[in-house]
Amino acid sequence: MPDVTNTQLPIESDATWRGGRADVPRYDDPPVGAGLRLVETPIIEATDDTLRGYGRLVRDPAECRLQIVRWPAAGRRPVDPDCGDEGGTTEGTFVSWWEGDRLFGSNGAVGGEYVLGFSRRPDVDEATRGGPGRRALLWHANYHPDGGQLFFPKARKPFVVPVALPGDDIRPEHFVTFWSDGSHGIYIHPGIWHEGVFPCTPRGEFFDRQGAVHARVSVEFPREFGCLLSVPLPEDRPR
Repeated sequence: MPDVTNTQLPIESDATWRGGRADVPRYDDPPVGAGLRLVETPIIEATDDTLRGYGRLVRDPAECRLQIVRWPAAGRRPVDPDCGDEGGTTEGTFVSWWEGDRLFGSNGAVGGEYVLGFSRRPDVDEATRGGPGRRALLWHANYHPDGGQLFFPKARKPFVVPVALPGDDIRPEHFVTFWSDGSHGIYIHPGIWHEGVFPCTPRGEFFDRQGAVHARVSVEFPREFGCLLSVPLPEDRPR
């Protein structure tokens, strides 16, 4: 038998580990160019009926169990039924807040910090801007194939969650925005497109529970569709 004690395995590059892509979404400095169109999302009050297919209302976060998706099999042999979904969940505080024209987010559950969106198109000095109580313009969304996610407001104030149903052939027009008065949280299923949770006030803090693996599949609206996603932020119940 050959001596393999000191044999060094080949080191794969970051690009290899990222599926051949050396780039990842630039959450700290989004690549938002000029001349982008806006795609409006319809706003819907979150109820048990309207959320069907996307998730459900949550009245008590302690009783909300998350679905964790079993690791997929690589070939014809299935993953054993007693394993592959044991990564569990992680939790923390998701904070969204406005600084000037930018909406920032911080996810304590996974240690992420992001520029989530804008109150106006960066290249246009619009007379009517967005911001708290008006709208947010989003450049990015993602979904988690490994598990669901719960957002529950700590201050019980109105908030929104923009979402779209599963599928990699996603388009901006597929998104809708669910509005809650803050008396309930919102749980979304694995595979649901989203981009965090947004307060209808200048700042919001939310209890967040999600799959610990935290896999992300992303879409970037400016790069793929030449647009930003316009998400309403009404403080009052939508009509």
